[in-house]
Amino acid sequence: MPSKLIGVDVGGTTVKFAIFNVHGDIQDQWSFPTDPLDNGNRVVPDIINSIKHRVQLYDMKLSDFYGVGLDFPGTVTDHGRAVVGAYHLNWETPHAVKQPLEEALGIPVILENDANAAALGENWKGAGNNSANMLMITLGTGIGSGIIAGGKLLTGYLGSAGEIGHICVDPNGFKCSCGNMGCLEEYASATGIVRVAHAKAEEYEGNSKLKAMLDQGEEVSSKTVVDLARDKDYLAEQSLTQSCTYLGTALSYVGNTLNPETMIIGGGVSAAGQFLLNLIEKPLREHLFPTMKTSTQLKLAELGNTAGLIGAASLVLSTIDDSALTTTERIAKQMVL
Repeated sequence: MPSKLIGVDVGGTTVKFAIFNVHGDIQDQWSFPTDPLDNGNRVVPDIINSIKHRVQLYDMKLSDFYGVGLDFPGTVTDHGRAVVGAYHLNWETPHAVKQPLEEALGIPVILENDANAAALGENWKGAGNNSANMLMITLGTGIGSGIIAGGKLLTGYLGSAGEIGHICVDPNGFKCSCGNMGCLEEYASATGIVRVAHAKAEEYEGNSKLKAMLDQGEEVSSKTVVDLARDKDYLAEQSLTQSCTYLGTALSYVGNTLNPETMIIGGGVSAAGQFLLNLIEKPLREHLFPTMKTSTQLKLAELGNTAGLIGAASLVLSTIDDSALTTTERIAKQMVL
């Protein structure tokens, strides 16, 4: 009888794996570097080989698993069978994933976007606390988000719901990689925060360690800007405040539309903690509809890099027939959307 789940988080640099029990507890974890060569055609075979090797290594069988859930940095299309727009994998056109994996492994395979999976993971085992209405936004190289509304993952017509990073915050602003102007991602992602700092440094003539670093061509990251803002560096404070003002305002638009119980901030930038949250919260509260100003919770993500893995595994658990589960396992399943 199956008793385990596999979660796979496919990123542009690393593919991460974990084996779970049905309660969402990680029993084993491993990873390998993503190989995007040959137009990304090595990614799926590498995943298959890695899972088979791990199962054999621990003297297990594939039949011990209910299935595999995978998340990708792209849009899941073709009725859950393919992924498109995973540019870091060189998958610009739809790339079949479900069929080759199921044929090779002989167990069910479920695909999801990485931000959606992270939202599911945080809601199941992290800061979401199984909320029926929740938004998670991840601040990394770009901005991703996952939306849970009415107890269901909101995916949209083409699977592209939740592109909050492409809300326009300045129509005359920076050009985005998507082709539009002034997208939130260009201001509030890890790279966006640095971009704002560069723009402000060109106009600022006062004393600032951040300006000196930028003028001298030193490497500056979003963490650099955050750390200097903590230290009251004027340029860093102004830069980070602008980024967070755009982010908090954009989140208010989403909040006023969806009325989530909880908004969760994750991704690498969220390591700035409560300091960052305070800067986001001010514009968020200012622009939320009055009844939502006090009812909407703003939280930091709790699961870090495991959120996507946990969310991917939860996708498998949600599809298992209750008759195949024990009483405690059915209770665990009820906590998954």
